[in-house]
Amino acid sequence: QVQLVESGGGLVQAGGSLRLSCAASGNTFRINAMGWYRQVPGKERELVAGISVGGSTNYADSVKGRFTISRDNAKNTVDLQMNSLKPEDTAVYYCNAELRLPRSQVWGQGTQVTVSS
Repeated sequence: QVQLVESGGGLVQAGGSLRLSCAASGNTFRINAMGWYRQVPGKERELVAGISVGGSTNYADSVKGRFTISRDNAKNTVDLQMNSLKPEDTAVYYCNAELRLPRSQVWGQGTQVTVSS
């Protein structure tokens, strides 16, 4: 089993910054790519940013240049630095890990990010 625990959400004014952190525990040797997703009520969960074991990253167009994803494989953590936040970034943010042996995925419990205008 692999467990993910997020932290760092909260309320911030537009233009501000937040940093989300996700810590993995359990059978962490199974973890491949990790990422951050977000979801607002009535909409599907969407990928915000992903990062491979080797550090390759990908971002949603809406956050490119504002958000940065990073991971520490030794500590089994993945962070999301969010700058220049906009009200449309308001959502519940979820940490995700793709697992191997066997292939599956695991989600964190989610953390609320609210950006006020």
